[in-house]
Amino acid sequence: MKLFSKEQIYEGDKLTTERQKISSTELMERAGTQIFNWMHMRMQGAQVPIHVFCGIGNNGGDGLVLARHLITHGYNVVTYIVNCSDKRTKDFLLNYDHIKNVTKKWPIMLSCKSDFEDVVIGVDDIIVDAVFGIGLNRPPNTWVQELFQKFRDSKAFTLSIDIPSGLYTDKAVEDSKAVVHANYTLSFQSPKLVFFLPETAKYTSQWEALDIGIDRDYLMQTETEVELISKHEVLPIYKPRQKFAHKGDFGHVLMLGGSYGKIGAVNLASRSALGSGCGLVTAYVPKCGYQSLQTAIPEVMVITDEDETNISNIQFEIEPTVIGVGVGLGTSERTAKAFEAFLKQNKSPLVIDADALNLLSKKKALLKLLPEQSILTPHPKELERLVGAWSDDFEKLRKVKAFSKKYNAIVLIKGAHSITVYNEKLYVNTTGNPGMATAGSGDVLTGIISGLVAQAYEPLAATIFGVYLHGKAADISLEDYGYQSLIASHIVATIGEAYIDLFKQPEQPQEEEKQNK
Repeated sequence: MKLFSKEQIYEGDKLTTERQKISSTELMERAGTQIFNWMHMRMQGAQVPIHVFCGIGNNGGDGLVLARHLITHGYNVVTYIVNCSDKRTKDFLLNYDHIKNVTKKWPIMLSCKSDFEDVVIGVDDIIVDAVFGIGLNRPPNTWVQELFQKFRDSKAFTLSIDIPSGLYTDKAVEDSKAVVHANYTLSFQSPKLVFFLPETAKYTSQWEALDIGIDRDYLMQTETEVELISKHEVLPIYKPRQKFAHKGDFGHVLMLGGSYGKIGAVNLASRSALGSGCGLVTAYVPKCGYQSLQTAIPEVMVITDEDETNISNIQFEIEPTVIGVGVGLGTSERTAKAFEAFLKQNKSPLVIDADALNLLSKKKALLKLLPEQSILTPHPKELERLVGAWSDDFEKLRKVKAFSKKYNAIVLIKGAHSITVYNEKLYVNTTGNPGMATAGSGDVLTGIISGLVAQAYEPLAATIFGVYLHGKAADISLEDYGYQSLIASHIVATIGEAYIDLFKQPEQPQEEEKQNK
């Protein structure tokens, strides 16, 4: 799914009115009606008190359309105008007049704190937040912030229209008290990037995209900076197998890593590479890892370094399709020298994780030795060592995009919604859960991505698909183990089920049995 920028949304609205020969007021009516339909389908006329808070811009106009439909359908509605400026949009004013005609009284005007001190919102009530939309570019007035705090203190269910009020689409929030904390957000046409970033995702617990009929050609033809990755997006990436295929068709992964006490990382990465479907896996480890790996994973071949406890002199005669490097590697001086010597002569594609990233950050000149489209998979601290500290999520994304362009590298920002970055494009993953915050989860991901590259997936596609499969496997395992007890080996065990899930059809409600009398 494409995630449109603020500017693209405005352009889409404009083109829609021109091409469909409708007014902006009619488009607003369509949007507000869609929100009403969503609520009406769920509430079915229930007389729960609904408090609709409308700003004086187009977001407020959407709220007025919603309030009007709720009132005409018999719901228990109180409408408020958050009068925070003297600038009102034309479409807001038109809908302000419309709601007067159906309610026979003006909505309650709020212009300062004293105007809402006596407003009572019960814990079982519903708040509709239609105060500010995507055009907000500065913090709300102090009294408006206090109104938002009243929303939170009430503990009522809060539904935001398009975006939680006070949240920007393209920059960080200055004060969390200046933003509505929504239980649910109905976002027009597509969600917003800020719903998926660590610092701003907390402002809406859940979201849903509402189709308001924006011009289809515009939606299809417009290139966006950000894409949301779900099953629909990864299915076209999947490569089916031919009947007479053999293991040589699916590549050979060399998993290079391990040190005394950290051979388990290579074990997990090697197993997940096999689980992702590659034909062969060879592990390159210190001598101390030989017996462990040969015993634990009979399908994996093992080459040992001359050193007993650390990688010290990387020498092998095989020709791997891809090399996954860094899991459990350690950063000893001998290992650092061996890694540098390896990079100077290596020609194979690389998937780089863990201590290999730390070695690169210690000597950034080595980054110039990476093959084009190398895949880097840092966690937040590893990323900071590579690109430098950032003040907020938007600066982080700018730094990573600049890094990706400079070194022609694919960078995976790992997190609750892992983001794959390549040049100017961002791919936001939708699978995964908090149970993945456990030792070895990253090693499994390195193995999956390496295995996909071995199977001739392009590096960017392998990263996007690998992150999706990794998260989906963890979601499947979650059903049996829960967040606390999920471990990395469980994720490896359900990679196959994640593949199978790609082709599962949504369950259809069963038709009621017809009774023949």
